[in-house]
Amino acid sequence: MKLKKIALGALAALVVASTAGTAGWFSLDKETRALLKTAPTNRDLLFWSVPQRDAAFRALDRISLLAKWHVIPASSAPKPLPQGEPLKLPIDLDAYMASQRSAAIVILQGGKLRLERYGLGFDKDGRWTSFSVAKSFTSTLVGAALRDGLIKSMDDKVSDYLPDMKGSAYDDVSLRQLLTMTSGVRWNEDYADPHSDVAQFNNHKPEAGVDALVSYMRKLPREAPAGTRWHYSTGETNLVGVLLEHAIKKPLADYLYGKVWNPVGMEQQATWLLSKTGNEISGCCLQAATRDFARFGQFILEGAKVNGQSIVPDGWLAQATSRQAATGQPGRGYGYQWWTYDTGAFAARGIFGQGIFIDPKRKLVIASNADWAAGASDRATSDAREAFYRAVQKAVDDEAAATPAR
Repeated sequence: MKLKKIALGALAALVVASTAGTAGWFSLDKETRALLKTAPTNRDLLFWSVPQRDAAFRALDRISLLAKWHVIPASSAPKPLPQGEPLKLPIDLDAYMASQRSAAIVILQGGKLRLERYGLGFDKDGRWTSFSVAKSFTSTLVGAALRDGLIKSMDDKVSDYLPDMKGSAYDDVSLRQLLTMTSGVRWNEDYADPHSDVAQFNNHKPEAGVDALVSYMRKLPREAPAGTRWHYSTGETNLVGVLLEHAIKKPLADYLYGKVWNPVGMEQQATWLLSKTGNEISGCCLQAATRDFARFGQFILEGAKVNGQSIVPDGWLAQATSRQAATGQPGRGYGYQWWTYDTGAFAARGIFGQGIFIDPKRKLVIASNADWAAGASDRATSDAREAFYRAVQKAVDDEAAATPAR
């Protein structure tokens, strides 16, 4: 994701001037001050330093000179998280959090708060950016639009909703293929390569009158027949978002508020960053409290229901959260913007250590935020997080085994 390029000194001066000079500086919240102190002058956060990311991940929605966003208000009736017995983990949690550079871990089990810990100076009142965890929110909104009749079918073609995609490699790609990332269209998601598509597409200068993302995506060539190959592409989730907004005829933030944020009882305001053309970046960049990420996980665990009625079509959520495409990882797969496990668990994942892990068998939700020192998608750090999930599962199993049957 790229932000506007502004020199640090000029940015700080502008912000301080807008808040009445030196006194204004001290009136800023600690997150904004930390961002201004460390703000980089390059645009792409994939290549920022660890201190720059530490400051930015909790404050990307603080300075409109850097990025724009839409607000998702807190629920009018926040849902409490009832306190459960502390979960006894078979690992050194402090050591694990230090190795992950964890900002937050919130564990719900049986609908109760079993563990809540924070690091990196973050706390329950702060917002942390989701990165690709937002993909699973976008997927859920697609399900809601299907239920509302605003999208007719998962087999509708991209160009049915986005006429500017006609004649491109996406012309005959279905919404289902976009959600499962099986379009067969070429895309480079290498976070370490400054010339990759994921690093470059926001630099693209669109044709007049064409959405910036659509303008970029419609130039990409086909590499495989649609539906025959899985290939991870943030660009395709962003394209889902543009398609979805055309279908619902309102900002995604408004739809999320009405369908999820307000009725589910989210405790805090959230924000969703915008592209250069003013659309929510649907593959990324939803800022929220970790407790609210956990509430979303619980909402999905319980069937995406509001007042006893699922907001998505019957059977759709089960498809969304189970293997629809093979990823080449044993025991793993990909659903509709959810990473799946053959055990029945599934997860939302974002670069640098963001995640929501959901295990229906154990009625378990693990929401976590971090800033991995080793990079956006470091394999060893990711494997350690998977080991942590297994350790939590073991703790739940051990607890159940030690509880006398009633």
